[in-house]
Parts: sequence; structure tokens; C-alpha cells
Amino acid sequence: MLYAQAMTRVLITGSAGFIGYHLAQLLLDAGFAVVGYDGLTEYYDVRLKQRRHQMLLQNSGFSAHVGMLEDHERLRALILDERPDVIVHLAAQAGVRYSLEHPRAYIDANVTGTFNVMECAHELDVRHLLMASTSSVYGANTQLPFREVDRCDHPLTLYAATKKAAEEMAHSYAHLWNLPTTMFRFFTVYGPWGRPDMAFFKFTRSVIEGSPIDVYNNGEMYRDFTYVADLVRAIRLLIDVAPQRPDGPESIARHDSLSPVAPFRVVNIGNGGKVPLMDFIAAIEEACGRKAVKNFMPMQKGDVPATWADTTLLQELTGYRPQTGIREGMRQFVAWYRDYYQV
Repeated sequence: MLYAQAMTRVLITGSAGFIGYHLAQLLLDAGFAVVGYDGLTEYYDVRLKQRRHQMLLQNSGFSAHVGMLEDHERLRALILDERPDVIVHLAAQAGVRYSLEHPRAYIDANVTGTFNVMECAHELDVRHLLMASTSSVYGANTQLPFREVDRCDHPLTLYAATKKAAEEMAHSYAHLWNLPTTMFRFFTVYGPWGRPDMAFFKFTRSVIEGSPIDVYNNGEMYRDFTYVADLVRAIRLLIDVAPQRPDGPESIARHDSLSPVAPFRVVNIGNGGKVPLMDFIAAIEEACGRKAVKNFMPMQKGDVPATWADTTLLQELTGYRPQTGIREGMRQFVAWYRDYYQV
């Protein structure tokens, strides 16, 4: 059963981010009160982040607060003052390749920052804590599609390692303090208001400008591309299915990643398909109305050849499965890109 929306107050960390903005907008449209918290860091164009917050502030149900995850006292004061029923923790230092050059940023934001969020959620005893992880935690796994119950013991980047660490910390807090916690693993999210550092954004810019795009592993890569509107719809539905501490192993479904000892669960959010990178590039070309100039390159350090989500659990929990295809998704993104940048 859906929570009474007008009575539910949700804190979103990373509310000026790509996914945080879309989730906040969806929840506001549904009648939730939303409190946003974002560091507005300069990892990419801050003006894009500021514009997202400005749009959300047009709704009286939204309030915006600027602060870093590492600033525990500021975060704690905000949470104890606003007293949210639910916390959705999306803020993080993102980007696989950036972690090769700036590793400390990932420890600060993704480990220390996540710990601070968990401490606040525990102190307030929130109804449900939901936190973003990533398909990158599957690391060196080669068995596809990825299932939540798969072992994730061999991360290939520090980014993936910090996200896996966050999952492990969250499980311990769920167990120790009976804190209902859902971790969701994202799979290559794309769409309007996206991050300029992501491939779909850079490819689109280059195709429109007529400059070359770097195609890694000579194009022999596959991704589970997830349209952002589908992803935030899944998060909104997962808010209503907080895990409970199980009665015993027999109460856990075969496909479920529910902990046997804690109100804790991991859920994949993906489109449930393995799409060739070259097909994705073709969708961008079609949406832009011109061909890409391709610069084929070897695999980058820390990258993986394929990702693919088993979304059985998501559908079992929510009755929902993302379905937007790459041609329609990229058509929507390119339309937004042309409008935003007036090109």
C-alpha cells in the first residue's frame, strides 16, 4: 500500500544532481514534501545543478539546503530540524574514471559521507533509509545477468569499492539498530538533465558538433541502459516496501537479497537488457540526425565489457519493470540537449 503522500516527508541527498532532481520532481508532483541537500560541488558544471534546484524551488513543497556530506553537524542539524520520514541518499562522488585521479574524494563522500547519513537516520529512527549503490560493485563477475545475490568480492575501481563498503556498513546499521534499509544498484542511467561527464552526454555533444567520439574496447561493450524517468519511478515504488527483519531463512525468496538477520535488502534497478554500445551510438546518431566520427580505442582501466541487470526482484516487490527503449530515451535526451544549449 502506498504511503499517504501528503503526510510523508522525504529528505533527498544529491537533490541538485541528475537523479536527485528527477526523483524530487516526481515526489513533489505526487504530493510529497521534499527536503533537498546538496554540496553543489564543481565535479561538473555547477550552473546545471543550480538550475535543477531553481526549477524544484518553484514548488512550495520543496526546500533546498547546501552542504557537504562530510559536514556531519550541518547534516545532523538539518535532519533533526526537518525530521523526514524517509531518507533517500543519492549524493556521492560519481564516475569510474575520475576515481583513478582523485581517490580521496571517493573516501570522503562515499564512505565518510554515507556513514554520516546512516548516523542521522539511526538517531532520527526514520521509517525507511534508501541508498544508491551501483552495478560497478559486480566488478569481475562474468555471469550475466547480474543478480542481487551474486558475490561482489572483486571490485575493479575505488569507486566500486566505496559503494560496496557503503552496502556493508548499511547492513550492519540495519542489523544493529533495526533500521529498514534498501540499497539499489543503478545500471547506466541516462536522460534529460544528465551529467556532462557521462558517455551519452559527451557522445551527443560531439555528434552535434561533428567532433570524434572515443569508443572503448573497439565498440565491443554492452550496457544495461536505464532511462532516468523509469529509474526514479522504481525508487518511488521502493519507498513503500521497506524491508522487515525476516523470521528466518525460510522467509526469504529465492531471488531476494533480503538479509537473514536484518531489515536490509539490495535491489537492481535496470532495464533488464544487454544493449550493444554500437546500437546505443546508433540511437544517438538517429536522434541527432547525423553520423558520429568514431575513434576506436582499447578498453579503459577499471572498465567492464558488459553489464546486465536481473530485474526479477524489482518486479516482484513493486509490480514494475523499466521499459523505455534506447531510441525513445535518446530522442528525449537530444531534444532536451538542443533546447537547453540552444543548438
